[in-house]
Amino acid sequence: MTTTDQTIRIKAIARHHGLFITLTGIIALVIVAWLCSYYWQLARFPLLFMVLACLVTIFIGLLKLAEPAYSLIMTPESLTFHHRHGRWQFHWQQIRNIHSVTNTVGITRDELNYVGIKLVSIDAIAKHVSLRLANRMIHEQKPLIHYCIKHQLLTFEQGILNFEPYVLADGEVIKGPLAAFLHHSDMLNHALGAHIFISANNLNASIDEFVALANRYLTQAKTAKINTP
Repeated sequence: MTTTDQTIRIKAIARHHGLFITLTGIIALVIVAWLCSYYWQLARFPLLFMVLACLVTIFIGLLKLAEPAYSLIMTPESLTFHHRHGRWQFHWQQIRNIHSVTNTVGITRDELNYVGIKLVSIDAIAKHVSLRLANRMIHEQKPLIHYCIKHQLLTFEQGILNFEPYVLADGEVIKGPLAAFLHHSDMLNHALGAHIFISANNLNASIDEFVALANRYLTQAKTAKINTP
């Protein structure tokens, strides 16, 4: 996490050690290639397996390096999420609350691996979430849909992707993947009490620590608005 004045930049766990893993894979591949030149006929299959393992390691390292330098940026004005497929940004005044996502099953409390963000109005998603990211998040959040169906928080029919047009409060009609994401967010809000979800993989600390920090910014922004003449 990097702090500049009142701006906090959070580097995702998913990006950690990307360069180290990539370089390790490349060095290992060079060593295995050297071994292949001497022992290919004697140990073809083990060497082939080692080559594949090196390539997979390099691929994983490159995927980590492809992640944005910072996944989340908090300023006194807004909260911004960066993803390799796009970004979303909301002003604090557009956010109602931020919490860890949980669900009570009988006497057991399930703590899901997400931070939930409940918006003042779901319509904000149409203006502040990029189209590519909206399309991607539908697929990345399938585990949440499956969980909700399994625990009867949603019906199977509600969990099916809905590409019907979505009508905003001002009458604007949204179509395509963005409409599907709005329906998706609406369903998850009814089931889990949040429109937007941040996976723990996009944080570099515990969910509770991030929630406490984000709520501090949220409270400060709301207080500043009240005190503004």
